[in-house]
Amino acid sequence: MEKEHNILALAMIFCLTIAPVYGQYYSRTITRVAQRAEKMTRLHFFLHDTVSGENPSAVVIARPNITQASPFGFGTLFAINDPLTVGPEPTSMLIGNAQGLYVSSSRDPAVFISVMYADFAFTSGRFNGSSFSLISRSSSSDAIRELAIVGGRGAFRMAQGFALTQINFANLTTGDVILEYNVTLYHY
Repeated sequence: MEKEHNILALAMIFCLTIAPVYGQYYSRTITRVAQRAEKMTRLHFFLHDTVSGENPSAVVIARPNITQASPFGFGTLFAINDPLTVGPEPTSMLIGNAQGLYVSSSRDPAVFISVMYADFAFTSGRFNGSSFSLISRSSSSDAIRELAIVGGRGAFRMAQGFALTQINFANLTTGDVILEYNVTLYHY
């Protein structure tokens, strides 16, 4: 029995000493023969962020355990499924939705600053089935906000770019906001 254990131990030691020889890092870079042309797309639409009423498009999913004057105070986390429309009216043609999260990140109750991650998906028109992803900081004290585009899928595969947003309508009592978006995307 002891002889079998010794043979097994020697076999394991042999396997362990061989593994580093065959387990080294491997990498290969492939050069593309034909580069795809980069495209630029400009989009204009309106985002409706509704936190009030019976059918809100943004809801609080976490709130810090501290006393605050505002329901949108520091550390409040929202989940969103905001409609995207052609015009600022809520009845305007629906072209998609923005789904994601934003967190209130300002300790100053007079200024609403959020960090937002959202996927802007288009459900009709030329870009139906395509989306781009945005992750950036936004401050209510800026008249026009610049947000970073960090990726995309479908027609916007490998997108990068920026979105300029401004408030089209804001109800300070309910927190409902309509934002105008002017987006510039660079993609393949």
